[in-house]
Amino acid sequence: MNKFVKKIIASAVLFVGITTLTTAQVTTASTYFKTVSEYYAALKDYEVDFQIFINKKETNGTLSYLTPNFFRMDYTNPANQVICYNGEFLTMYLPETGAVLQQEPQGGTVASPMGLSLMSRYYNVAYEVGQAPVPLDDGSSEMVVKFILNRKSAAEAFYHIKIAVNPDTKLIRRIEAVTPGGVTFTFNFFNYRLNQGIAAQRFIYDPPSSANNLNNFLTE
Repeated sequence: MNKFVKKIIASAVLFVGITTLTTAQVTTASTYFKTVSEYYAALKDYEVDFQIFINKKETNGTLSYLTPNFFRMDYTNPANQVICYNGEFLTMYLPETGAVLQQEPQGGTVASPMGLSLMSRYYNVAYEVGQAPVPLDDGSSEMVVKFILNRKSAAEAFYHIKIAVNPDTKLIRRIEAVTPGGVTFTFNFFNYRLNQGIAAQRFIYDPPSSANNLNNFLTE
């Protein structure tokens, strides 16, 4: 499996694990993360537009999520690329290579309301600046609360993860994750649509019949 496909997989797993977030009137980051799990678990479904940079390579699209563990990422760039998990199988269609990658996850689901609480188990959570909102970027008028998560052991995939939260909507605006090898994943999120009544059929994906299939690709 080439390095680019591995990066797509890593971004998808990270994405669905920490896409939805909320803040509360708290004084410590650890207290904050306790409220995160409660808020995440309360969501029935959501859709959000995303922009992802893997180093400088940009992709865009829309993510759909349905409790307890269904998700689908429909890309507009690259056009027609899809990553979908239906509760049993993870399917990735990569139009640039004409390949369909399918995997039956072992030892747990890909997405779950426990994702954020698990992160606090494997990463040390702190405010990057403080609890008060700060500009998203230098000179930006958009204000966010910033957090930084540093890994507790060398076994974790990301050296550190930064999370920027909109204090008014209580949702993630940006995630930045850096691997030990220096690869940077940046996620920007726009236009959340919460609890819209998404049907389970949304997560049934039939890839093109002409595509080449590769099963259990994570073990290849």
